[in-house]
Amino acid sequence: MELLGCEGPRLRHVAADFADAQAPQLVVNAAVEAFGTMDVLVANHARSSSQNLAEVTAAELDLTWAVNARASVLLTQAFAAVHNDDRAGGRINLFTSGQHLGPMSQELPYAISKGAIHQMTLSLSDALIGRGITVNAVNPGPVDTGWADPDLTERVGRALPQGRWGRPADVARLVSWLASDDSAWITGQVINSEGGFRRWAV
Repeated sequence: MELLGCEGPRLRHVAADFADAQAPQLVVNAAVEAFGTMDVLVANHARSSSQNLAEVTAAELDLTWAVNARASVLLTQAFAAVHNDDRAGGRINLFTSGQHLGPMSQELPYAISKGAIHQMTLSLSDALIGRGITVNAVNPGPVDTGWADPDLTERVGRALPQGRWGRPADVARLVSWLASDDSAWITGQVINSEGGFRRWAV
């Protein structure tokens, strides 16, 4: 929050648990209450889950799907319900995770839920493009947000040709463009923004 300038007329914060099916609507309602309208939705939340096939449980599958995939659909639904089509634009940006480019067998609940986001993107786009609302998804590849331990950082780093992990600013530039009017002709796409990640070399 501090990096964004703290709360004020242009920035508000609301905490929500997307395991609760009502939370996406509450978040959208809070945005509309604060700013009067909503033109862009960026759904970059995620629940990580490290369970392989021997370990995976129904409870974890359900929770990870609810937080990652179900909440993305419900956020899209809530956005569509409040968007003023008389305004220019209407941009929805979802986040997937590269599970379509290589296996993630040690993170099955996460990979499966992110795969659902990949597959829903085109259908959600088709549902909304008649209103001028675009829906796209971004696969940002490995991004250094402080979550990886030193061993993983080093191993994955060897597979990134530019010698570094992605940075939040790399992702932000793409999302900013997708949120702009310049991207109005792009919808239903899953965009890989991975800096040439050679995942087979990890």
